[in-house]
Parts: sequence; structure tokens; C-alpha cells
Amino acid sequence: MTYAYEVAVQAEAALGEGPTWDADAQRLIWIDILGSRVHTYDPVSGRRTVMATEQHVGAAKPRVGGGLVVNLRDGVGLYAPGGESSNSLGDFRWLYREVVPGRRANDAAVAPDGALWAGTMRYDEAAGGGTLSRVAPGGTVETVLDDVAVSNGTGWSPDGRLMYYIDSPTRRIDVFDFDGQRVGGRRRLAAIEEGDGFPDGLTVDADGCVWVALWDGGAVRRYTPDGKLDRVVELPVPRPTACAFGGADLTDLYITTARTGLTAPHPLSGSVLVIPGAGKGLPQPAFAG
Repeated sequence: MTYAYEVAVQAEAALGEGPTWDADAQRLIWIDILGSRVHTYDPVSGRRTVMATEQHVGAAKPRVGGGLVVNLRDGVGLYAPGGESSNSLGDFRWLYREVVPGRRANDAAVAPDGALWAGTMRYDEAAGGGTLSRVAPGGTVETVLDDVAVSNGTGWSPDGRLMYYIDSPTRRIDVFDFDGQRVGGRRRLAAIEEGDGFPDGLTVDADGCVWVALWDGGAVRRYTPDGKLDRVVELPVPRPTACAFGGADLTDLYITTARTGLTAPHPLSGSVLVIPGAGKGLPQPAFAG
């Protein structure tokens, strides 16, 4: 299939990441990790907001009732409702805090039960320096994986019985059995060939297929539930970072991109791209805390 991309947001984000469709507000939330910024974009009005965080931010997701949950360098925090419509965030409080020198937050996702699965990594990307933790709405934290390098894409099958996960340097998309709170039976769904980039963020569509952005691969791929590669979306930028379905009918695929580490970035590196009508996404739950 041939896909035509459009520029949703022209930007120069250092490390654009974490696109998330906020169904209640009908807008896209995305972040610049190294810029410590949370962005929003309304595709109907074109309205954009940019909100600063005090630390590097790995993910920002909607909360039930409004506000945001954020995966920050030193833990997970909550922004109260009220600031999202302007260029400032609402009142902040830590849900939990754990300062680990040399480590920062990375990608995160909200599970079907409303818990946040939050990843970390070392700034030097050392093997075994990162984690994946389940953060319950009340703030209870359980470390699920304690030996990852770059914790990245996380998502669930339409029936909620499988969880997909990426530790980028492994070049693998892994799948776990999921019982609603815990995972087991880890196995490989697919592997990215050397020279085709590294798997980064992912999203799962209504058919149960996994879409994954390829850092240094200049593409987004779709894999079927049995691990077969069946679609490739070629992009002009070398470092797409993550993807998510959005729009009123969840058929538009939004793709964040990065310019960090590139000696000659493409003019669109750091922007948000969109492929209208790329498929059909799943409604994403809000954080229940």
C-alpha cells in the first residue's frame, strides 16, 4: 500500500515522542523529552499549546476527570485539571518519586485497567539500567522488568489478553500473556533486521496488528498478531519515534519524530506527521488516578 503523509505540526522538537489521542478533548498530546515540554494539537481548529515541565518528561497521558499523568525523570506525577487549555499546566503533585542518578523516564502507556506502565532508561543507554513498572492509580508501584536498556513501546491487544513491549536495543517486539494486571510467557513477536533501524514506540490497531516506529529506519511498520510484516510506511525523516491513531474516528496515524543526534536533520525532523486514513485505532484508556 502507498501512504501519503501530511505535516500535522511543524516543529523542531529535540526528541518528539509519545503521541496520545485525548478522546475527551479531541486533541493530540505529545512530548519533547529533552525539551521538557508537553504539547497539544487540535486537528480541527489547528490550536496548539506548549507547556513546560521541570524535568525531562518521558510520557504524558490523560487522566480520568481531566489533567495529566506524566512520567518524569524522578518518578510519576499528576497535573490537576485546569491548565491544559492554556500554555501552562495545572497544579502538580508527585504520585511517587524515586531519584536514581543517571536515569530518566521514557515511554509509558495506560493499561485497560487504568494503571500506568512506565519505563525508564539510563542516559547512557547502558544495558540493564532501565526498568518497566506498573503504577497503580493510588500510587503503588511494582517493578515488572528490572533489566532493560531502553524501555519503549507498550500496548495491549483488543481483547486485553496480550501485552506488547519493546526494549529497543534488542531489536525485538515482544509479546506477553496479560491477566489484567500481570504479565508472563514472554516471547518474540517480530525482530527488526540489522540495518533497518531500532523499534521504538508502538500502537495496536482494531485488527490487533502492531504498528511500530523505526528509529534510524525512516519508517513505520505494521505486524499482524502472528508476527507477519504486512505494511511498511516509508517516511522522509530518519528518526520516527512513536505512532498513535487519532481523530474523531481514530483512523489517522500520528507519528512523532526526533532531530537529536543528527548532524544534518531533515527539515521535518522534530515535527509531527500524520497519515490520514491509515487504519482504525483503539480507544485509549485514561489513567484512573
